Amino acid sequence: MKRGIGRCAFLCLASAGMLLALGSSAADAAQTAAPIPIVKQGAFEAGGAVLREGDRTLSCDHGYVEYQIPAQARGVALFMWHSSSTKVWQNRWDGGEGYQSIFLRRGFPVYLWDGPRVGRGNWGCAAYTYKPAVGQDQQNFVAWRLGAKYPDWFPGVQFPTKDPEAWNQATRARYDEFDTVENAQLEADAAAVAIDRIGPSVLVTNSAGGLRALLTALKSDNVKAIVAYEDPGYVFPTDFDAPKGPERFGPVIVSPEEFRKLTRIPIQFVFGDNIDKSPAWSAYAETCRKFVDLVNARGGKAEILFLPSVGLKGNTHIPFADLNNVAVADQLSAFLHRNKLDPRVETKGKAKR
Repeated sequence: MKRGIGRCAFLCLASAGMLLALGSSAADAAQTAAPIPIVKQGAFEAGGAVLREGDRTLSCDHGYVEYQIPAQARGVALFMWHSSSTKVWQNRWDGGEGYQSIFLRRGFPVYLWDGPRVGRGNWGCAAYTYKPAVGQDQQNFVAWRLGAKYPDWFPGVQFPTKDPEAWNQATRARYDEFDTVENAQLEADAAAVAIDRIGPSVLVTNSAGGLRALLTALKSDNVKAIVAYEDPGYVFPTDFDAPKGPERFGPVIVSPEEFRKLTRIPIQFVFGDNIDKSPAWSAYAETCRKFVDLVNARGGKAEILFLPSVGLKGNTHIPFADLNNVAVADQLSAFLHRNKLDPRVETKGKAKR
């Protein structure tokens, strides 16, 4: 898995002083019991289509956004895009605070997104059927890199392995998903509408949400950055020999002009531990390297963060719900700070850190 620095960027830990300024792990631990001051919260639907039969209609294929805005909010929102379910942003597997609360405490408006046809946006414009897939729990165990085979956990995995209720919650934290390029485009269309309503946003994604975020960045200028946790799908231009992968994750091929839009924003891809023990995720990480190299060769600012390279061991496919998620969050805070995406906005319109 190791390559030269010239091929892709590996991040180092930010200085202790900067992390304290951003809201460090120690500061978060001290504040966890404190109330989070919220000045506005709510929800709205975005995007979609209307089916018509004479004077009768059905509004469908929209996404659903749940949001909270903290006091003295920062000027850029975090738009959290799941692959499994919104639950993964709300809590750790052991019930501790998830990214939603962590980043509300750090002053960011947080928007949780259910794309068209999944979760709370499930009223679709097309017919589909659901078929129970017995064995999905065990497949999740391997795909999320909790272990090589159920129920044999990887040593040191950042999951509460002794807590049966944590595993029960994890097995139930899934929506029925539609992993096709067609659906990724459908979700990106709706997400672009949501982002344009919200304003400047960083798309924080997990798994197949990463491909959808890349497509959304082609459709909305309000996407200011992308941080994608363990993305299996990528976008490539027509003048590049794109690597092949599972068709459900692309790759999506666009014109060089469209691809250039992805060079205008900072993009970070984050991978957890034990990648070398998973042939599938090793292949996805290699495709990620090729995407990052291409973006940077064309003047962009993309990077890969392998969490073990900064001392974070045992992280899974969903590192922001792992036991050490505050330390993982510190890395996101460092990225936002480094790219000047974390100023607070005063009521008079002047920004401050």
